Amino acid sequence: MNSRLVIPEQELRQRRNAKWSHYSDDVLPAWIAEMDYRVAEPIQAIINRIALEQDYGYPERGGGKPDELLSHTFATRMKQLYGWQPAPEAIQFISAIDQAILTALLAFTEPGDGIIVQTPCYPPFYDVMKAAGRHFIKNPMIRGGDRYEIDFEHLRKISGKGAKVLLLCNPQNPTGRVFDRSELQAIAEIAIRHDLLVICDEIHSDLVYAPDRHTPLAALGPEIAARTITLNSASKGFNLPGLYCGVMCFGDTRLAARCHAKMPRRLMGQPNTFGLDATIAAWTQGADWAKAALAMLAARRGQLIEHVRMHLPDLGVFQPQGTYLAWLDLTALDLKEPASQFLLREGKVAAMPGEWFDSKAEGFVRINFATSEPILTEILERIISAVRSRG
Repeated sequence: MNSRLVIPEQELRQRRNAKWSHYSDDVLPAWIAEMDYRVAEPIQAIINRIALEQDYGYPERGGGKPDELLSHTFATRMKQLYGWQPAPEAIQFISAIDQAILTALLAFTEPGDGIIVQTPCYPPFYDVMKAAGRHFIKNPMIRGGDRYEIDFEHLRKISGKGAKVLLLCNPQNPTGRVFDRSELQAIAEIAIRHDLLVICDEIHSDLVYAPDRHTPLAALGPEIAARTITLNSASKGFNLPGLYCGVMCFGDTRLAARCHAKMPRRLMGQPNTFGLDATIAAWTQGADWAKAALAMLAARRGQLIEHVRMHLPDLGVFQPQGTYLAWLDLTALDLKEPASQFLLREGKVAAMPGEWFDSKAEGFVRINFATSEPILTEILERIISAVRSRG
């Protein structure tokens, strides 16, 4: 199956998605988070069926509203994967993660309230908090021996100083950390002690490499679940970002009711037919594809880490435990410009700028390695050549 997943570069360049159309043809894109792989056959089959039959009317599934089937499908999958059984009636359709975060902030906090985030972090987190008029409280991650770590000492200090929400990303974007059970338990203890709501972005949860394993924060127990909102989607794990369909899962029905009292369900809209059916197909019929894709991603991850450590030993990179994203440290080059600009100009490689994730991370870039072996080889060779050209 692995060879059938790969999309040739010529075909990729004919697509209209942002990844391959934003830059000129002499640039190789390794920036935005999507895969250069074909989607699972059951997903494509249902999309083809909808288009062929011109089935564009108001959707109904199983005799009920489409979002009800989406909620039940997600709840069933969580039970199968993690032994966690969220209540379907406490699950809300969303079109995007930032939409869900903004909804929660408007429902549960007031202007000026503090929101704690582990940095570097997913750039829309900054945008959402600015739009909501909330106060961003950084908890910078610290570099351990072979991975980035949460600074729990600092987290405990800032949790009691006007903070109302802990915004967590697990698996973490851009570092690729997958927080283990002991770390999650420590987070839960802090949240409970300081009465924090936890908004947990788990959109990369299907992209975790063995022996690591994803654990939903809300699965730790009812006390932390009652203050946790879990965000998830098939968009990253099954390569469906343009279909805009996901879930906002409240840890219990009372938490959901509190949110909907301020932000009624009708404000969130309904899933479109393509996103709905593609997501359900991914979650119910996509396991074989996901296994093959993860094996390919593991190979590309190994390729990237080996090349950087062998040919660019001065650059820093930790092997990500999850996601298909690598957080590359170029600060040793002592560049006089953002690292992303250097790589784009000298290497014709488009990487995600580090300063988008943290204002102090101009010397970093995020590299997306979810592509074919030949394309990743060319990306890495261009980076190596650009670095060596500096003498």
